Amino acid sequence: MWIATALVTMVCFGTNNTIFKWSTGKGFSKVHIQFYFYLIAFILSVGYGFIVGITHFNLMTILLGSMIGILNANGNIQMSKAFEKGPASLTSPLIGTNTIFPILSAGLIFHEHITTIQWVGIVLMLGSAVVIQYSPNSKGNHHYLPWLIRVVLAILSFGVLGILMKTSSYLQINSLNTLICMYGGGGIYLAICSITGKEKWLRSEASTGSLVGLISIIGYSSYFYALQTGTASIVFPIVSLNCLVVVLGGYWFFREKLKVYQVIGVFSAILGIVFTKI
Repeated sequence: MWIATALVTMVCFGTNNTIFKWSTGKGFSKVHIQFYFYLIAFILSVGYGFIVGITHFNLMTILLGSMIGILNANGNIQMSKAFEKGPASLTSPLIGTNTIFPILSAGLIFHEHITTIQWVGIVLMLGSAVVIQYSPNSKGNHHYLPWLIRVVLAILSFGVLGILMKTSSYLQINSLNTLICMYGGGGIYLAICSITGKEKWLRSEASTGSLVGLISIIGYSSYFYALQTGTASIVFPIVSLNCLVVVLGGYWFFREKLKVYQVIGVFSAILGIVFTKI
């Protein structure tokens, strides 16, 4: 069951990332879409909490949940900005290598066993990251360095987020409480970003953000369940396969084309992710 919920998370995250790419092309604000997404998700999670009963909140739950929300929001912002500078079918698999951080933490901090084939997968992902980002004409490409910086920042945000997600389940913190703090803390962070950014609000951003929020509720609820009942070092790579959804979306919807060595890098990254889940 926990593998099935991890797969549900993979599809949800991949769908949301594809929507983020689509919204970038429409000129929607990355901050505003996420603000609506967090607002809807917060209302739904609190509403559900009142129905089933909300357990006691403590400082650790509030801090962990808020940090997860802020890191997720920042990671999505950086990823959306990376989509502006490069193709989704290249950007998403590279960002997907953030799974290395929680996998290593599962072994080093939480003492889960990492097999030889998982280590092979980790090496494949690292090598793929080098191949994918390599660009012989990078000096003449003004979008290359900003794209690479955004990708690195997204990898770090999502990587640390994964470690905190595992920490939350390891401490047996109620997942609903974590979700409420995650969407509440992240929503406050996005509101501050919106005020300082002074971007124009568009009506279409509300409907898009609401859709992302509904999908996110399903994805993160499944994510917490998978982490609490399954093996983290397997769950993280499965979830990272959400890049497959974005790769297919980039090919079908955005007609993106990659160089041969980049295609090889994408497939080797995906292979590495598959190896780490065996």
